[in-house]
Amino acid sequence: MKKKNWQIKLGIFLMIFSGVFFALTILVPFMELETNQKVFWSSASFIAMEVVFWIGGLIVGKELFTKYKARLNPVNWFKEKNKKKNY
Repeated sequence: MKKKNWQIKLGIFLMIFSGVFFALTILVPFMELETNQKVFWSSASFIAMEVVFWIGGLIVGKELFTKYKARLNPVNWFKEKNKKKNY
């Protein structure tokens, strides 16, 4: 069971760590680089972000991946769970 727990933690870490590459994708255009270098580094960081995220998703498995993918989606951050209507 410890091995499985370790794999799940690694997968979740990789899914969250992919945000670092996303931040790099946003920051690259503001760096003092030539245009072709900016295009290369922003594309490379975007591809790295996707690869790291999906590797983490494969490690944690389908059930946890869909659960954490929904939690990492900014659209779902401020939604109330179990909204109850009082009539």
